[in-house]
Amino acid sequence: MAQATPAASSGTNARIYTVLAFVFGAVAILLLPIVFGPAAIILGYLGMREGDPLGRYALGFAVLATILGFVLSAIVYSANT
Repeated sequence: MAQATPAASSGTNARIYTVLAFVFGAVAILLLPIVFGPAAIILGYLGMREGDPLGRYALGFAVLATILGFVLSAIVYSANT
């Protein structure tokens, strides 16, 4: 079994951070943006910092998803009061 080199491991970690940022961002739109939004932003930043080319897009998506989640939450809350 081949051992992963530190460079390959870093690239794998960066991709994992990026994918999790996209997933948490999508969840933040519909459920608990106060929790999943910041987590997605942090993971997107980590993915970008570790060198994943999609990390920048994940960070941008996470910010927009967090904002959209808060807006949708406010709309639903105001409609129910």
